[in-house]
Amino acid sequence: EALGLFTGIGLSEAKARETLRNGALSALLRQAVLQARNVLGPALDKATGTLLYNAAARLRDPKHLGFLVGYIARRQILTDLQLSAALEYLRSHPLEPLDTADFEQACGVGVCVTPEQIEEAVEAVIGQHRAELLAERYHFNMGLLMGEARSRLRWADGKTIKNEVDLQVLHLLGPKTEADLEKKPKAAKARPAPAEKQKVAVVENGEVGTETRSLLEQLRGEALKFHKPGENYKTEGYVVTPNTMALLKQHLAITGGQVRTRFPPEPNGILHIGHAKAINFNFGYAKANGGVCFLRYDDTNPEKEEEKYFTAIREMVEWLGYQPYAVTHASDYFDQLYTWALELIRRGQAYVCHQKVEEIKGHNPPPSPWRDRPVEESLLLFEDMRKGKFGEGEATLRMKLVMEDGKMDPVAYRVKFTPHHRTGDKWCIYPTYDYTHCLCDSIEHITHSLCTKEFQARRSSYFWLCNALDVYCPVQWEYGRLNLLYTVVSKRKIIRLVETGAVRDWDDPRLFTLTALRRRGFPPEAINNFCARVGVTVAQATMEPHLLEACAREVLNEQAPRAMAVLEPLKVTIINFPAPKALEVLVPNFPADESRGFHKVPFKPTVYIEETDFREEVDKGYKRLAPGQPVGLRHAGYVIAVQNVIKDASGRVIELEVTCTKSDVAEKPKAFIHWVSEPLACEVRLYERLFLHKNPEDPSEVPGGFLSDLNPDSLRVVCNAMVDSSVLSARPFDKFQFERLGYFSVDPDSEEGKMVFNRTVTLKEDPGKA
Repeated sequence: EALGLFTGIGLSEAKARETLRNGALSALLRQAVLQARNVLGPALDKATGTLLYNAAARLRDPKHLGFLVGYIARRQILTDLQLSAALEYLRSHPLEPLDTADFEQACGVGVCVTPEQIEEAVEAVIGQHRAELLAERYHFNMGLLMGEARSRLRWADGKTIKNEVDLQVLHLLGPKTEADLEKKPKAAKARPAPAEKQKVAVVENGEVGTETRSLLEQLRGEALKFHKPGENYKTEGYVVTPNTMALLKQHLAITGGQVRTRFPPEPNGILHIGHAKAINFNFGYAKANGGVCFLRYDDTNPEKEEEKYFTAIREMVEWLGYQPYAVTHASDYFDQLYTWALELIRRGQAYVCHQKVEEIKGHNPPPSPWRDRPVEESLLLFEDMRKGKFGEGEATLRMKLVMEDGKMDPVAYRVKFTPHHRTGDKWCIYPTYDYTHCLCDSIEHITHSLCTKEFQARRSSYFWLCNALDVYCPVQWEYGRLNLLYTVVSKRKIIRLVETGAVRDWDDPRLFTLTALRRRGFPPEAINNFCARVGVTVAQATMEPHLLEACAREVLNEQAPRAMAVLEPLKVTIINFPAPKALEVLVPNFPADESRGFHKVPFKPTVYIEETDFREEVDKGYKRLAPGQPVGLRHAGYVIAVQNVIKDASGRVIELEVTCTKSDVAEKPKAFIHWVSEPLACEVRLYERLFLHKNPEDPSEVPGGFLSDLNPDSLRVVCNAMVDSSVLSARPFDKFQFERLGYFSVDPDSEEGKMVFNRTVTLKEDPGKA
């Protein structure tokens, strides 16, 4: 019956069957068709059928379907243009009753555009562009004429306007000539500046300056079509109550229409690369739209929270380049949250329950036998909970709702006899995330509550709770989280790695916590650029670490000054050194841009080169130092040639005696190698992936669990490396490119007389890791 109904309005059989598979859409369309038939009779023309289908498919609030279909059936809405205007009006006016006169004016109901009006409008537009039309003839953009004519006559039929434009253009220009039929040559497009380099004007402290907008800020500001502040009700799934519009009006009065976001971490661990995406999205979206972002600690689990986590979280937010508008805590609002919990009970929307935690776990727990207990009883028991008369696990406060994933009556408060780091012993009941988060968003007048996809099941409780208490309700938006291969980011698993000694601590450079990435030497700009390139999608993004490393190379190539270091030193004595004392060699900090300065490196008769830069036997393709094969010393202006190879008792080469010749008179060598002279001793730590498999947490890939997948070669410590003295004044986290070796960062373990360097990334990606 339904199939015949849908094909009867002009849908193809395939489209009709596809519609039937969507239960909600087919129910609305059936209702619309039957209503229209009552007015127009059983035979509906295809144009009416198309309008009915579009109305059913695009209408956000089904309660308005009958109202809208009435206008279509009475032939008062005749075009898709009118229908679009009607749908937009209904979206913008969610409350009953609707002002029908205002609606009809907004949708062009009753407006009749005559052929004479269309002719006059097109004539006026062509008159404005007559000179360009005569010059460009049929190469002129006729769409411009159409657009301007339509803007003059909003409700005119598009086909009629096009026909009139074609007719008047033909009358002006005559038939097309061969020249008119030739393709117009494409004008060369001016290349825009790279996104990450674009400058924008900003006003700070009353002064106009410029700053570079990050890729993510631009992407968020231009590509995401979020609701405007105060227009929450236009969002899919947003629940509108009789008080919604008044609350939104108050919200706008408080915020002035400002975009407000928040980054709400739990202070029970260190932030990781996934949090970097959340930080960039929340702070970046607010910044790109002239808004503000709160850093709000979700400190509702006192037994897991430590001061070091609060400090580290803020440090990482600021390290990534963002300054919170305000630093707040869920605990700032404990008094208000408690008052609202009492109100929720009074409204019959919450009750005290005595089911055990094990009983209410999972998706199909038995209903609570205490769900319908009297309000007064729940109020007294909740007060007993607050006074500590119940033990942990003996009573909870639960909310009366079913969540999107089917979970019933989530917990709002539970008993915990743990002092809080900020409120001390004041409370022995603490609110849950499900209860706290949306209400804190409401208190802070957040406009866009951005969270990862796993919180989608909480959206229904988010809207329900705000509306149950009649407070301002923000909009929750979900996006896909960011994961990396070859790592774990779970707090519990990182703690296991630390406890077993697999890593030193949360900031071990083999991890992908933000403190670890900073210690390894990753610049914050590289992490932000990586997050921008991943983008914000609904789907989860699982990326290869080499993509993050590529972003680091791009930034470090511009930021890290060059220095020379030798990891496995081989002593070289220049027997014909050209001067009685040490020479000074000027080395550019950035060889590609010598305007960025130089540093001095001593050049003495004794230098050190890499062991791997010398061979006694020359293989085909080997271009570095060997007997009979000289090499140049980078930046020194000299070429050295082996005269004598000195070995120890075991036959290992321990020293070379060489002669040197000025580069400008010597034959051009096959290669130039790096070297150090009068160097500083240092320790260098070379890092590889911590895990052997892409998904160390996947039992099918790693049956023995993630601890069985550790890479035994994830860290190699070079204890007797040498680096040139130009780095002597470097401080922890300073970054360098060691020529030919990679990018390195000074580790906080460095002390006077013994610097420690972490290799951030190699100069080029290792193809074996791809």
